[in-house]
Amino acid sequence: MTSNTRPGGRTARVRAAVLGAAGDALAERGLAGLDLADVARRAEVGKTTVYRRWGTVTGLVADLLLDMAEQSLPRSDTGTLEGDLRANARLVQRTLADPRQGPLFKAVIAAATSDPRTAAALHGFYDTRIREWAPCVDLAVRRGEVPPGTDAHEVIRAVSAPLYYRLLASGDPLDEAAADRAAGAAAAAARVGVFVRTAQVHGVAGG
Repeated sequence: MTSNTRPGGRTARVRAAVLGAAGDALAERGLAGLDLADVARRAEVGKTTVYRRWGTVTGLVADLLLDMAEQSLPRSDTGTLEGDLRANARLVQRTLADPRQGPLFKAVIAAATSDPRTAAALHGFYDTRIREWAPCVDLAVRRGEVPPGTDAHEVIRAVSAPLYYRLLASGDPLDEAAADRAAGAAAAAARVGVFVRTAQVHGVAGG
């Protein structure tokens, strides 16, 4: 049986080459130094191909973030909330400590503070990753590890926030020990109800 589907065809190869080149350029120069013609040269594809498909630098960055979200490892299921959160924290830590990925994220985050389209793309990236990992908190609720009404998205945000602080603000080491502390702190807070939704807390108090 024949098929019209061409997995890994020219379109996919061009996209992979262009996004790889864009990531390299971002890590080296930041968003201000990202140029579509330069990306085309690095990727060894025609400039018209890049301009026709992505149109603008922000369009290219948006697709890069989409690809990164899609390629990121799926969530773990270790059987405990703390184990799952530790796996998540170590994935974030490895990404941010990577010699290429760390500078790339710094560049995108810096650009997002002043460019709405980059900000929207960055928010979409994190929304995708949070939704990927949130079910581990829902499973913990069903196992009785954390209270009903725990906000899964807030728990996942609490895991990565200290690691981004180290990347962007403090400059403290981004190592596995930091990742494990972040995961342990988020898990401990979740167990005592810190992340229970406000409406549910008020409903219990008023009942």
